Amino acid sequence: MVTKNLEVPKRALAIGAHPDDIEFGAGATLAKWADHGCEVSMLICTDGSKGTWDPNIDKGELIAKRKSEQILAAAELKATGKVAFLGEVDGELEISENLRKRLTLLMRNLRPNVVLTHDPWKMYRLHPDHRKVGYLVLDAIVAARDPLFFPEQEVAPHRPDELLLFEAELEDHFEQCEGYENNKLNALLCHQSQLESTMRIGPESIDADTATFKSNELSKLDRSHVGEEFSLAEGYKRLSEL
Repeated sequence: MVTKNLEVPKRALAIGAHPDDIEFGAGATLAKWADHGCEVSMLICTDGSKGTWDPNIDKGELIAKRKSEQILAAAELKATGKVAFLGEVDGELEISENLRKRLTLLMRNLRPNVVLTHDPWKMYRLHPDHRKVGYLVLDAIVAARDPLFFPEQEVAPHRPDELLLFEAELEDHFEQCEGYENNKLNALLCHQSQLESTMRIGPESIDADTATFKSNELSKLDRSHVGEEFSLAEGYKRLSEL
């Protein structure tokens, strides 16, 4: 069954593998919800330290830059909640008891009504961090809801109402986002360190490349097959029985 436009949640938590993943997957949705009073929080699981084509870059400087870019991007989306960083090494994240415990504690503390993250079941997904973060979030949702997981945390269990998986293999939920597409684009362009490697925006043709990037991203929002009003929308796999 296809569903459209959740009631704006009181609190939402978006979890991405790298800085910029959340903006690519759910930026317009989060901007819309934030504009309607939702407390939007973000968790970035890796340090983004491999996000460059420059083999001689100072990794410490890149990590710091990517963290600051993420904070700027959250501001572009008008997110008023927490922006948190796990700090796992980019490309080397592993599903572990320690990380599940840390995500569980965050969910129990923030108490989101809706969680958004990568679809770990997407076919032929290349990047291991995207797959593993998706599975890790699923594991943490189960742990966060059940009181016998990590009772030493001394925080009440929490069960989110909805899980939305972005970059989904099978989309069955759509959030209309007309009027918020520029928030998404502006948030993405906050990630200046990624212009060349991710967005294909070169220093010698920055204006033309930026225009092409924006046009391509807008075309990805076309869900007009769902309905005319969804020509600008983000699609997800929705899981409600959590």
